[in-house]
Amino acid sequence: MRTWNFFLPQLTADNSYTFYSEEFEETFHSQQGAKTEAEQKFIAPSKLNIKARQPVVKLLDICYGLGYNTAAALAQIWTVNPYCFVEIIALESNADVPKSAIERGLLASWELEIQQILTPLANNYQVQTTRGQGTLLIGDARQTIKLIPPSFSADAIFLDPFSPPKCPQLWTIEFISLVANYLHPEGILATYSAAAAVRAALQAAGLYIGAATSVGRRSPSTIAAKHQLPPLSTIEQEHLLTRAATPYRDPFLQDLSAVILHRRQQEQQTSLLEPTARWHRRTRKKLHQRSVI
Repeated sequence: MRTWNFFLPQLTADNSYTFYSEEFEETFHSQQGAKTEAEQKFIAPSKLNIKARQPVVKLLDICYGLGYNTAAALAQIWTVNPYCFVEIIALESNADVPKSAIERGLLASWELEIQQILTPLANNYQVQTTRGQGTLLIGDARQTIKLIPPSFSADAIFLDPFSPPKCPQLWTIEFISLVANYLHPEGILATYSAAAAVRAALQAAGLYIGAATSVGRRSPSTIAAKHQLPPLSTIEQEHLLTRAATPYRDPFLQDLSAVILHRRQQEQQTSLLEPTARWHRRTRKKLHQRSVI
């Protein structure tokens, strides 16, 4: 019998399951609800309900994981337009994750047709039907992203690695710049992270950034696009002027996470930006003053 030592199912608040990764010491989704998080953190901010009116929608799912983001995207698109053809390119480092999700029946809450697309995608890394096609690229996303045809232009990009302190290699300026190359001029990139370092990297890649409603987190999540977005709040803009906004760097897209983290720490120590702790104190003081007025 096959065992899954590194991917342990955990029930979340909306009765959907996620996995716990021993390697990264994190769950793949918020405990507030794995399925809900996919729908509200990635699908809604990506405006797929509007993009579904197109005859073809293209998705780039980075860190495919259990497949929830793609499943939720297909559900949204085909609810609006059953005739929309969906092209999917997904990146995942460990093939056992989506296979385990399929074998354990974790995608059973989505329609059978969606499961019938994602099952061969997980098992064979390719799928082709009358309503869509998909490719799952297995390996280090820093390398597999280079296999995507230059002509691919995603209407929505889901950027969903583990947290920056755990997986900094997929939050660097260099990697995010590669990701941005595949974003359609009218497309939207969605990610759960509101970290200043991530937002700074998105800006460095030439993208506009905005905030989206978060699920299971204290701060908003982030959207990015090649077109103007509603601006961040004043507090969020000020956060980007602190040392927290020092980005992760990986010049040759091959460094270990420890090296990337150490490089950023050194850059922060010599940075002329405001210390983040000082900004936090000042911000808390402002908020307190407002609350007593």
